[in-house]
Amino acid sequence: MRRLLILVSVVVFADTMMFAAIIPLIPVFADDYGLSKLQAGLLVGAYGAGAMIGGIPAGLLAGRIGPKSTVVLGLAALALASIAFAFGGSPTALGLTRFAQGLASAVTWAGALAWLTLSTPRTRRGQTLGTAFGFAVLGFIVGPAIGAVAELTSVEGVFVGIAVVLGLVALAAAAFPASRLDVQRPRALRGALRDIGFLTAVWLTLVPALFFGVLDVLVPLSLDDSGWGSVAIAATFIGAGLVEVALASTIGGISDRRGRLYPIRIGLALIAVVALGFAFLSPPAIIVILVAGASLAASSIYAPGIALVSDRAEADRLPQTLAFGVMNTTWAIGAMTGPAAGGALADAIGDAAPYVLVAAIALLTLLLVDRGRLEQLPAHDESAVSVP
Repeated sequence: MRRLLILVSVVVFADTMMFAAIIPLIPVFADDYGLSKLQAGLLVGAYGAGAMIGGIPAGLLAGRIGPKSTVVLGLAALALASIAFAFGGSPTALGLTRFAQGLASAVTWAGALAWLTLSTPRTRRGQTLGTAFGFAVLGFIVGPAIGAVAELTSVEGVFVGIAVVLGLVALAAAAFPASRLDVQRPRALRGALRDIGFLTAVWLTLVPALFFGVLDVLVPLSLDDSGWGSVAIAATFIGAGLVEVALASTIGGISDRRGRLYPIRIGLALIAVVALGFAFLSPPAIIVILVAGASLAASSIYAPGIALVSDRAEADRLPQTLAFGVMNTTWAIGAMTGPAAGGALADAIGDAAPYVLVAAIALLTLLLVDRGRLEQLPAHDESAVSVP
């Protein structure tokens, strides 16, 4: 079990590292290609678009060939997409390769999370998934640093090097014993999509993705306007991400003991406060503090939120592979819409508008969360009920 947790942690680390590596490069690409905020948002959001298109098909694939084979395939595809990104010479080429990276990401996440969940008792699921998510956050931390190194040295050399590392991780995954297949129930997805609890659980993973989609575009551009370079921008996200790394496993453990929604409610309220801070406060030092607050809010939602998706899937007798495919699609909608819509609103009205909208969404989600429907599981699955 420990070896599998390490492998899955490395897989999600590599995945999120690729996602975040573009953050300090956004001002560079904007200057080189004359991109507007909308166009920069579309470039960032292309990754989410690929993950959205690939989410459910990846879950179905993982159910058919098994989590292990799905992880190996996804890593290989991500390595090839990294090489393509390294040599993308135009905004269109970069956008297409980001889309391919997102598609591969959906495959790796569906396989990796299902593999880990199927091997973990429900009473430890929050803490275990929280540990893996902590490494995913570490990828978000290292990603901007990798992007900064690429900007200072060679984009081609850095991203080809990442592709080599991804290939080595794929070989390591292939050497693991074959994982067991999830039980397939043809009509389970239809039932889960009628379960308000399951739909709310996957929605909860969208809200922080939407928030970070907005700030991943606007914060680097704002700091760049204040005279900050790629290294300083990367350092901002690195420092903030360390907060999530430190707390992810602990928050997951709290959700095992106190119920999934206990930290989620705190996270939603914090998103609203921090988003309003971004909307009305502009000094760079304040922005750095707000980015750290955003990371804390995301950590309070993601780890228990992923566990909650798994819990509801178990209650609905939905295969974990397919549940995480649906979750990936929902997360990707936020990751795609946040940068594109945020950039468009910022261009049209000003940077405050997308942040105010995110705050409103977080508050509405907080008001609409129904503890009973989310954490009270059906009678046929009483063994899976969490104890608040």
